Amino acid sequence: MKAAQAKNGHHHAIAAGGPAMKAIIIGAGIAGLVAARQLGLAGWNVLVLERSAAPRPDGYMMDFFGPGIEASERIGLYPYLDQVAYRVQAAQYVDRRGKPTASLDYSKFSDLAGGKVLTLLRPDMEAAARAALQDADPSRVQLRYGVHIDQLDIHGQRAQIRIKGHNQPELADLLVGADGIHSTVRARFFGPEEAFLRPLGMRAAAFIIRDPELNRRFKNRFVLTDTVDRTAGIYGLRSDEVASFLVYRHEHGAPLGPARDRLRSIFAGCGAQVDRLLMQCPDDPYDDAVAQVVMDSWHAGPVVLIGDAAASVSLLAGQGGAMAVCAAAALGDAVGSATEPGQLPPALARYEKAMRPKIDTAQASGRRAANSFLPRNQLALRMRRFIINSTRLPGVDRLVARQIVNRLAK
Repeated sequence: MKAAQAKNGHHHAIAAGGPAMKAIIIGAGIAGLVAARQLGLAGWNVLVLERSAAPRPDGYMMDFFGPGIEASERIGLYPYLDQVAYRVQAAQYVDRRGKPTASLDYSKFSDLAGGKVLTLLRPDMEAAARAALQDADPSRVQLRYGVHIDQLDIHGQRAQIRIKGHNQPELADLLVGADGIHSTVRARFFGPEEAFLRPLGMRAAAFIIRDPELNRRFKNRFVLTDTVDRTAGIYGLRSDEVASFLVYRHEHGAPLGPARDRLRSIFAGCGAQVDRLLMQCPDDPYDDAVAQVVMDSWHAGPVVLIGDAAASVSLLAGQGGAMAVCAAAALGDAVGSATEPGQLPPALARYEKAMRPKIDTAQASGRRAANSFLPRNQLALRMRRFIINSTRLPGVDRLVARQIVNRLAK
């Protein structure tokens, strides 16, 4: 992998005799890990700090294609992702009895996207990004979990971080906020969350359970309930586990209560398989607002935001992982050759200029998906069935799939 990376010309030389630049990355998700790899390959010293005690095991399925594929191939990340990808045969809607009502053939969609559509479980994608860190000099990239930050500041052209339990602060030429939609870095340096968060009127939950029977039933296909104002998705994993993805309408700011009780109540009546799934729901599953982050600028002084912290496109866009990889690659391209802090402001402006068109396209796709993903009534539900099933007609399948590819992969 290192040889391929060098051959493709993505290393940057360190100035002779000059000290290496240092970056601190807050957040060990996809964007943070890939950014750490790219900066490490460019000769930077990188410290990645993650609040979670260990990699998070829960997550949902994502389709990875278009700009994400292009970026991952260019930086040498694609083989790592391909190794953990699932080969989905179909996405299928079912009624409460489990009877199919509509289905999409994944192979046709993949062919029209150039044969490069990876279906990835979010924890697997993060694991692939961690494995890819080996391409960089291990003495340059440190990854720490279970880290709590007491203070974030800027001193001159550098960022300073105080870690809880540590006497000495950490200094860096560049502070990268890769800490997700509820970013602490963004709140500290750019403003309160409500200034940038654009809720889309729904929430999403995800968890993984061990259930051999459900696993066999849903192997190699992604099954969703054909329901109004809520959808439960289930997919059988490689072991005897099952991944779930649940989306439901919820006005931002309305009372929530315990997540497990709320999910069981909202998804009651969606069918025996969903009931079985929710009986095994953990006490505290992933459950968050479906929202976008919209900002005028993603950088200020020695601080820059990437991934969901800068520009969440929403889970429904299907491009969050792709945009994370694109942003990390663009950041590495822009700042990797910097050898002194004064070179960073124009480099960060180049990063933002490179990413803006991709983010605008993906966010527009996310807003369209939010309008159509959860039918509000039976008429809208039947219309969705008709549109999906019409893709099986000769010619129409190619037309619809090509429109999907063109809208999401620009």
